[in-house]
Amino acid sequence: MKIATWNINGIKARIDNLLTWLKDAAPDIVCLQEIKSVDEGFPRMEIEALGYHVETHGQKGFNGVAILSKMKPDEVNRGLPGDDSDEQARFMEAVFSFEGGAFRVCSIYLPNGNPADDPVKYPYKLAWMERLRAFAEDRLALEEPLILAGDYNVIPEPHDCYDVKAWESDALFLPQTRQAFRRLEHLGLTDALRATTDGVPAYTFWDYQAGAWQKNNGIRIDHLLLSAEATDRLQAVEVDSQVRAWEKPSDHVPVIGRFDF
Repeated sequence: MKIATWNINGIKARIDNLLTWLKDAAPDIVCLQEIKSVDEGFPRMEIEALGYHVETHGQKGFNGVAILSKMKPDEVNRGLPGDDSDEQARFMEAVFSFEGGAFRVCSIYLPNGNPADDPVKYPYKLAWMERLRAFAEDRLALEEPLILAGDYNVIPEPHDCYDVKAWESDALFLPQTRQAFRRLEHLGLTDALRATTDGVPAYTFWDYQAGAWQKNNGIRIDHLLLSAEATDRLQAVEVDSQVRAWEKPSDHVPVIGRFDF
């Protein structure tokens, strides 16, 4: 089974690219982020025509996540627990059945947090990460395969960016951000890409500015974090970087995990 994450950066602007990629890559489950669409405006008919079930958690103009799947989920939960006042559409969980039981897949669009000295944005990022940690801890107690897939807006290590000096004061790379990511991993979660390769670079994002793609000035911020039960079934991870060279691309590319489900 192929389970992917992709920050699409606007579903309506990238629908042709998404449809082409779905036909070419044939993933079984896709977690999309930054769909930038309300639920009723999501172009589900075109995607359903390719054999996918569509679940969305949208928001007008920005944010928004979706889960596309070749099988219908048994359960769908929208919104990250822990703050009833948080109206930003950044999280969705779907539960699927397989022969050995159930597995859970979450689509995550973690807050950017910039500018880092903003009194609201960066504290919101760190608080959201703590809520995610609490959620993951709760789900790990179920001892089921769990896949936390998404745009984490976190550069885990210096080799995950083209130039540390360019990112050292950015909210994506600050020590507090990376420490919060480590707290997630220390629950027993595995970074799927690093579990299957130590090759660098393995970037997933290239800015639209200053020829970043052409210069390979990228960063790795899109991740699959896995429970031990999901890690046991992990076979390989691929980064579909060629998608960044397509016409009207997202600034992110898909990351695909292959699992024995």
